[in-house]
Amino acid sequence: MEEPIEIMDREVKRLRNSRVPIFKVWWNSRRGLEFTWEREDQFKKKYPHLFTKTAPSSSAA
Repeated sequence: MEEPIEIMDREVKRLRNSRVPIFKVWWNSRRGLEFTWEREDQFKKKYPHLFTKTAPSSSAA
């Protein structure tokens, strides 16, 4: 199963009257390491756990 390792870059492609944000993703696949451009909205739907923010831990003095 392919798993994303890291988002390497982000761009916005212009298509006629719209703009499509895309990510360059580094994958670990059966064929070895590879890079692909993925639509941001679809990538976030498929891998939401990569975009969850964790609250910084605070220590009371």
